[in-house]
Amino acid sequence: MTMIRNSIAALKDEITALRRDLHQNPQTCYEETYASDLIAKSLTDWGVTFERNWGGGTGIVAIIEGETNTSGRAIGLRCDIDALDIIEQSGQEWASKIPGKMHGCGHDGHTSMMLGAAKYLQENRQFDGKVYLIFQPAEEGGAGAVKMIEEGLFQKHPMDFVYGLHNWPGLKKGTIGLTPGPIMACSDDISITVKGRGGHAAMPDGCVDPIVVAAQIVNGLQVIASRNVSPVDTVVLSITNINGGTGASNVIPDIVELSGTVRAFKFETREFVAKRIKEISENIAAAYGAEAIATYAFEYDPTINHAAESAVCAEVCKELCGEENVNDNIDPCMGAEDFGAMLKEVPGCYIWMGQGEPDQKDSPHNKGLHNSGYDFNDDIIPLGVEYWARLVEKKLPIKI
Repeated sequence: MTMIRNSIAALKDEITALRRDLHQNPQTCYEETYASDLIAKSLTDWGVTFERNWGGGTGIVAIIEGETNTSGRAIGLRCDIDALDIIEQSGQEWASKIPGKMHGCGHDGHTSMMLGAAKYLQENRQFDGKVYLIFQPAEEGGAGAVKMIEEGLFQKHPMDFVYGLHNWPGLKKGTIGLTPGPIMACSDDISITVKGRGGHAAMPDGCVDPIVVAAQIVNGLQVIASRNVSPVDTVVLSITNINGGTGASNVIPDIVELSGTVRAFKFETREFVAKRIKEISENIAAAYGAEAIATYAFEYDPTINHAAESAVCAEVCKELCGEENVNDNIDPCMGAEDFGAMLKEVPGCYIWMGQGEPDQKDSPHNKGLHNSGYDFNDDIIPLGVEYWARLVEKKLPIKI
């Protein structure tokens, strides 16, 4: 049974209304002006100090001082505020009003829980130190975390620790998952241009067919995960696009373009995979008399929880939800999250907060993230606010 204080439970209706307002007005990747304005208005109404124009313009950093600050310590709490390019099909009354845009990952919920934490902490400053609430844009593909770091987030506002969370439809409402070490993978992009010599499909002996070469490269790259990387390490390499040909059935093209993604948990593994992709692509192409140009783009870092902070967060979660409802050694996910960039700079931890309703088969709260039928579960808003409040109190205790 979750232990939520009455003053936080009483915030649910107000914060839910904000969440549904955000849900109806989604914007993507550095264009989140509606969310930014709503956040700023709410913080202003509650008397919370904040700075705008972070993260390219739409990001906000709020600052709440504790009742005392003898420790000189500060922690950061981070949420993401952006939406996705999806046509919503959730059927909810508060569905998106913006064509082709949808809060399909629950960032509206994350933002709202952070707003609830801001209001509570502003009114209840029983902690020693300073709390920064980071409202970050462009998590979905825009690397907003990296942008804020490059703008000097941790230089202007030094933090001893930083924390994040994500709703998780695959976990039952009232449960939490986390783990020390990697919890989310890197997300890197690969592109390979295969150059052959085109010609008539009835006379392939006069050609160097880049389609055949590309097919061999796709198969060859799978050897990296199955034979080059340790079986106890984890790599996912997926070629997701093959583009080539003129559309005519009797023409062999000159060029085929391949692209895809690499996911891994270790920095050294992704470096090794990048090297092998280049070697395998170039050598297979050369064997067929073709040329391959492989490009590897290091995008989102893996999200790696610090062991000590994972233990602290696990303790807070168990006090909040009960030990039986917290899995502090959960299997990591090969999905990516740009919060990993912040954890490279500052120690911290990232958790998954369950929102699933397995007893309600058709619930939109069970739909996977990035699914057009998904919706954030408002019932977990008090849980998220309580988690943030308890984490602050745990990390910044008042000295007696």
